[in-house]
Amino acid sequence: MNNWRIVERTDTVFKDRVEAGELLARELGDYIEQHPIVLGIPRGGVVVAGVIVKKLGADLDLVLARKLRVPGQPELAFGAIAENGYYSLNHDLIRMIGISEDSIKQEMTFQAAEIERRKQLFRKVKPKIPLTGRVVIITDDGVATGETFKTALNAVRQEQPEKIIAALPVGSKNTIIDLARIADQVLCLRCPAVFRAVGQFYRYFDQIEDDETLAILV
Repeated sequence: MNNWRIVERTDTVFKDRVEAGELLARELGDYIEQHPIVLGIPRGGVVVAGVIVKKLGADLDLVLARKLRVPGQPELAFGAIAENGYYSLNHDLIRMIGISEDSIKQEMTFQAAEIERRKQLFRKVKPKIPLTGRVVIITDDGVATGETFKTALNAVRQEQPEKIIAALPVGSKNTIIDLARIADQVLCLRCPAVFRAVGQFYRYFDQIEDDETLAILV
């Protein structure tokens, strides 16, 4: 039996991240009695996580991870890095595009600095919750290639939680299957046949700022 579940294979759009979180919470109801920790990937994932937490009565935290951007193509990731220093690289893509070692190091340094900035900002109001032995739900507003989400999963796995559930509003089938190789369970609400970008599946997909994230974490 697969450890991943897709609720709908449609391209129906969500109103916003709040609606996506509400619909995910309905599907995650079986975990209420396990008092899970819900980790959102900033910034959009924290909005989704905040809604799930309210519905499940769970603990809220975040997992800081950032994609490593291909030079000149900021939406395309050649890897990702997390706050505990864990990182992953897509060596096939790096070779195909010909990304230099200097460019890789420069981008890793840049993203590590941004993670540190966010860590200093967000952890002041939301100290990190230990994950050892806990049931952990990780969420975002969606995944395309999933590089950042996979890195977040692997980083969390190093903290030895009892179980990791990846819960997503939308994603491509291939990415969902990839995530299932790392997570114990994967839930995806919608899996469209054609997937270009996460934002195409939201009517409202505004940029989430730091102050909005802080307001959810408090």
